[in-house]
Amino acid sequence: MKCPKCNCSESKVVDTRPTDDGFKIRRRRECIECGYRFTTYEKIEETQIVVIKRDGTRQGYNRDKIINGLIRACDKRSVSLKQIEGIADKVEKQLLNTFQNEVSTEVIGELVMNELQGVDDVAYVRFASVYRKFKDINTFMDELKKILDERKK
Repeated sequence: MKCPKCNCSESKVVDTRPTDDGFKIRRRRECIECGYRFTTYEKIEETQIVVIKRDGTRQGYNRDKIINGLIRACDKRSVSLKQIEGIADKVEKQLLNTFQNEVSTEVIGELVMNELQGVDDVAYVRFASVYRKFKDINTFMDELKKILDERKK
């Protein structure tokens, strides 16, 4: 592991501990050359998921796209970045548990909406309006009615 300060390739591990999610190891390192301390994360290399887009094209799975979509949907809402990352973690875990190498954007969108619905209704409707491409106010109202019906149960 190269030191980010002096580029020396020799460092020693000062501290090792698992992250909160338990899927990564956090290591504090110290450069042998300059003494600079830095943090690295180690995780299991997983199989790459290929996302099939609506137009049929394929691209590699990118967790950041889910997080960016959630940040836009949760703008000016009381949803923390930690909650957003938690949703992205759950969705990613569900995708990996299917053991499929290819997954459609529709499946990913539904997983995100299922997780988001329990966190914030307004953010859910915002995300759904973009994801489902609401064409008019009636489609929007239908989605709101579904939410209200769920609350009555």
